[in-house]
Amino acid sequence: MARQPNIILILADDMGYGDFGVFNDNHGADTPALDALVADGVTLRQHYSGSAVCAPARAALITGRYPHRTGAIDTYDARGLDRLALRERTMADILRDAGYATGLIGKWHLGAIDPRYHPNARGFDEFAGFRGGWQDYYRWNLDRNGVFEKADGRYLTDVFTDEAVSFVRRHASGPKPFFLHVTYNAPHWPYQCPEEDLDYFRQRGCTEGESMVYGMIRRMDQGITKIMEEVRRSGAEDDTIVLFTSDNGPDLFEVLGVDVKRYNLGFHGAKTWVYEGGIRVPMVVRWPGGGVNGGRFIDDIAHFTDWLPTLASTAGAQVPTDRTIDGRDILPALRGEGPVDDAVRYWQWNRWTPCIESNAAVRDGDWKLVRPKIDETFRMPDGEGELDSRLKYEPESFDRVIPLTGFEREIPPPPPAELYNIANDPHESRNLADAEPQRFSRMLGDLNAWFEEVEAERATIDDVW
Repeated sequence: MARQPNIILILADDMGYGDFGVFNDNHGADTPALDALVADGVTLRQHYSGSAVCAPARAALITGRYPHRTGAIDTYDARGLDRLALRERTMADILRDAGYATGLIGKWHLGAIDPRYHPNARGFDEFAGFRGGWQDYYRWNLDRNGVFEKADGRYLTDVFTDEAVSFVRRHASGPKPFFLHVTYNAPHWPYQCPEEDLDYFRQRGCTEGESMVYGMIRRMDQGITKIMEEVRRSGAEDDTIVLFTSDNGPDLFEVLGVDVKRYNLGFHGAKTWVYEGGIRVPMVVRWPGGGVNGGRFIDDIAHFTDWLPTLASTAGAQVPTDRTIDGRDILPALRGEGPVDDAVRYWQWNRWTPCIESNAAVRDGDWKLVRPKIDETFRMPDGEGELDSRLKYEPESFDRVIPLTGFEREIPPPPPAELYNIANDPHESRNLADAEPQRFSRMLGDLNAWFEEVEAERATIDDVW
């Protein structure tokens, strides 16, 4: 029997299509390692995250289920809104059960507090990273299998690269295949970059914000080069699946004086929105020994939830049968053996308590219905930012989550929903709701029915806080 393939799943943070050099159309980005993956592998051009923000997207990726089902509905880790319900089984769980050595290097963001939600308790034999939503790149706190380590002067992206290379070196010739999930936090805020990488883009005429983001990504890309070199050195290149994607679309807002607006192929929206700019993200897959190569492009629709059943298929692992798995096995499509099966896909995200009238979407074939965001559903309590920062710089001082109490909001009537033909209008510039009343009504009904189903399942989560 042939050895099961190794799997390296690399996840960037807030990175868009325009942040790849190969897709950038001379707007500044420089990513030779990622461009090489595109040239050698298979790129999915209509690939969607599970959410417009970090934690819910990661929940979908690692469980194969819509994030509402899992309880990971928001990014506020001090409040416990990022926590992946204890009843969930992760990609690491099922691969470890199939004989894999498993490791997570980088950002977790599916339970920052409480050892029950620690990566070591969710299928990962090894963990070196941080458990919350962000971390300072120089004043970092590294959690190594439950023990905190303080910053030692290295840039955090380089720390994650070193840890990933070490994992590959230790496991590539071991008795077990390995699953390594590398979750870089670049280019997520705080915007911090080694001066040499910043100057590289300044000298190319990029704005200060572009230089910062592209510099952060350049450092990550250099790390991916080192990981790939270690895979080749180990002799495991043909038998290793390498995947690269981003958790959601790019953050294009000004933060603390750094304006990071940049090119993203003209997609409408950005991180936090369910328009294409917020949820349509790159995915490149390379597996020479498995027939996933050749510099091919796939235009079929794929989704974060598809990767658990797909990777389970490559590994001979058992997909859970006692719960709804929303994804499909798309390995045949990756190998060029047929199209990805049609499926309707859904998204919804806002702060605190999910609201179907705000920031929701459904994609059915070429068509996409969008319910625009309602600003009031994104309002935060005073002092939330300070609490969030304290958890990042003093993680050892938190022993329990802090439930939100006494916070009220009045939700105004929603704006009208919108309808787009993405095949003809990928930039979502022509609202066809009035021209397609029957389609509009059906898709709106489908979105509401989906929301009722996943919210009903979320209501059954019985984790004790």
